[in-house]
Amino acid sequence: MKKRYAFVGSSLRALWMYGKPMAEELTDVTEMCGVYDINPGRAREFVKRVGVDMPVYEDFEKMIAEVKPDYVIVTTVDAYHSDYIIRALELGCNVITEKPMTTDENKCNAILEAKEKYGKEVIVTFNYRFAPFKTKIKQIIDSGEIGDIYSVHFEWLLDRVMDLGAHGASYFRRWNARMAKSGGLLVHKSTHHFDLVNWWINQKPAKVSAFAKLNLYGAKNAKFPNTTRCCECPYASECEFYYEMTPQELAYYKANEQYDGYWKDNCVYAEDIDIYDTMCVNVEYDGGAIMSYSLNATTAYEGWRIVINGSKGRLEATEYESGFQSKVNEDVIKVFDLKNNCTEYHVARGGGGHGGGDQRLRNMIFRDNVPDPMGHKAGTMDGAYSILVGVAANKSIKEGKIIAIDDLLDRK
Repeated sequence: MKKRYAFVGSSLRALWMYGKPMAEELTDVTEMCGVYDINPGRAREFVKRVGVDMPVYEDFEKMIAEVKPDYVIVTTVDAYHSDYIIRALELGCNVITEKPMTTDENKCNAILEAKEKYGKEVIVTFNYRFAPFKTKIKQIIDSGEIGDIYSVHFEWLLDRVMDLGAHGASYFRRWNARMAKSGGLLVHKSTHHFDLVNWWINQKPAKVSAFAKLNLYGAKNAKFPNTTRCCECPYASECEFYYEMTPQELAYYKANEQYDGYWKDNCVYAEDIDIYDTMCVNVEYDGGAIMSYSLNATTAYEGWRIVINGSKGRLEATEYESGFQSKVNEDVIKVFDLKNNCTEYHVARGGGGHGGGDQRLRNMIFRDNVPDPMGHKAGTMDGAYSILVGVAANKSIKEGKIIAIDDLLDRK
């Protein structure tokens, strides 16, 4: 039986992660029935590109009342996720929300309270869990091959090189570069990574300390005076971060700026950038494990590496996502035992977005009765614990002290 889905936010993420696949792969189980956005021009472009006739709304509650969805898919700016999650629950809808579930502890507690009060489902879309390479790490840990987990070292790199896509730099062109809207990269981006560790080692974060800097982007690091946005910049030929919007972005964002004033190509040296580009975090877990984590958005290539030490051995894994090292057909996990032996696990690279995770996630959340023996599907508490590490880290950076996760959760 088909379920009805309405969208809140008509971002490109909504288009490519949900809209197009639902129209092309999931027509037997999904029916898209409406889209709401504060930018009606972009919402109309979304409907056009999805290729399914559905109404565009400029009033969220009117949409819910008229189209009566079973689920609301939330893909707005992060800081507003909680507004729509909570109101959708109040109006009797289940929710699928993009990560991060929200951006601070108050909004997180409000979501948990509403979820408990109204008894509806809130799914957080952690697609990284579903990628075969990440799943294999989970399987190895669950098998007991490296024993009880003692420590984790986790490094994530976001590149700055325009020829490679400059993923790290891209966050500083967009709304993500404002702490009030994204919670910074430790919430917006690292929620993926913290969730992976929580899921891999099956422990909850308990205490957090952190440090961070803004080394490359922002006004204090500006290479040129009086900059605004790339398409109007007199220094375009000189700036390593000059960005030219794609035809899709021009139609989707530039053509609809009059509705909400959003620039897709804001200067990476803008005055109001207040997030960090270089971060390190220490986490203690309730099961005794400890983690050192770093996120750097200024690097020469993109990828990540992890080391997990346990009572029976050590797991090492690296995945290159840009640069010459990324041009491989498989990734390798190495497990070292305590007798000088190394076992290698070779995992073929999955096709599709996020290492094959996107399609597997969609299958799990949109189709009924899909087996989930490893707990891939993430709910509200998974969403809560993943963001609260980042929230606690931001507080630790600002206040210079260790932050307890329990102090952020409203146990009522």
